[in-house]
Amino acid sequence: MTHEPLAIGVARARVEWVDTDAAGIYHNSTVIRFVESAESRLMVERGLPDYFPSSPRVRFEADFQAPLFFTQDVTTRVLLTRIGTSSMHWEFEVWGEAFDGRPRRRAARGRYVTVHIGVGNRAGYDVGSVPWPESWVAALTGEPAAPASPASPADPALRPTPVESIP
Repeated sequence: MTHEPLAIGVARARVEWVDTDAAGIYHNSTVIRFVESAESRLMVERGLPDYFPSSPRVRFEADFQAPLFFTQDVTTRVLLTRIGTSSMHWEFEVWGEAFDGRPRRRAARGRYVTVHIGVGNRAGYDVGSVPWPESWVAALTGEPAAPASPASPADPALRPTPVESIP
């Protein structure tokens, strides 16, 4: 990362048996759970518990660098690096703490993008991106949101249409 993150979330966890393969080494899908845990802690700390039902991942990229083992402690950091009109760009690191004679080591790193769909998972609506609420941007950055451009989904003509209204 070349500049300071806008916000940082941290979560600590332990690799559970369900997270591992038969050899006791973590499965790659466990990284997503660790990352989402750190992200959710950040959002709850900032007073944004409604973030998750309306902010799906549209991109997720990970580089796996070291194994994690059953019962090993893990620290995960997510860094919010950019807030766009309707997207957030993140970077993450998952660290395996010292374990069974092995030193602390980065197990995975990567990046991902979330998009605000504005309607959560309510039935009856098409899913489309919409600008982040200004209060959310302020809670994450301490700064007000930039005004939406006329061609953005903030324009009522571009907002998702309820399914029951479609002819």
